Amino acid sequence: MTTNRRLQTPARLMVAALAIAGTALGIVATVPAADASGLRNCVEVPIAQAGRVGCYEMVWADGVQRRMTFSNTRFDGATPKDLDAFYVLAPQTANPQGYPPNTFPHDHVVRDVPAGNHGTYSVQLQGYFVLCTGQGITTGACVPSWTNVGGPDPLPFAQSVNGHSLTSTEAIESAAAAGLVSPINLGPGGVIVGSLGGD
Repeated sequence: MTTNRRLQTPARLMVAALAIAGTALGIVATVPAADASGLRNCVEVPIAQAGRVGCYEMVWADGVQRRMTFSNTRFDGATPKDLDAFYVLAPQTANPQGYPPNTFPHDHVVRDVPAGNHGTYSVQLQGYFVLCTGQGITTGACVPSWTNVGGPDPLPFAQSVNGHSLTSTEAIESAAAAGLVSPINLGPGGVIVGSLGGD
């Protein structure tokens, strides 16, 4: 398959991303009860056991992996306003934050809690797939990890931009401003609640 054929229009990417948003992020918001040892890692929970209680995953924030705990809250009504971004992209290290059989290999990036908790910080998060754009791929500036997430075609999840990892919101948003990646909003099905904890 040639690179040109694999490059999809933003509209087609969005349709594919929205079609699988529930599958890709659903396990984060819907997992079974924790056992006596405490909260379970979201990616270790079998899909068949999905319930409505909390779990945790590691996420990147300002270049550091931190533990994020997800609530059992699911938004069935109107989407809340003032949502922080919850970016889903290609693994940034050899140890992805998500892995088979319950999900595809990926990592997450969120904004860090401001120092001393000054300023605004929202635990309400909107999911985005971070995909390399056609321009980013053809120029070699964005290295994609072509990943099948259940749609008809694999998607070009961003792995690095200009040789740099994408482990902060600033790196992702800078690459997006340069037209090298496209954050694809996962819509109401991608809204979750997560609280960033310690290292």
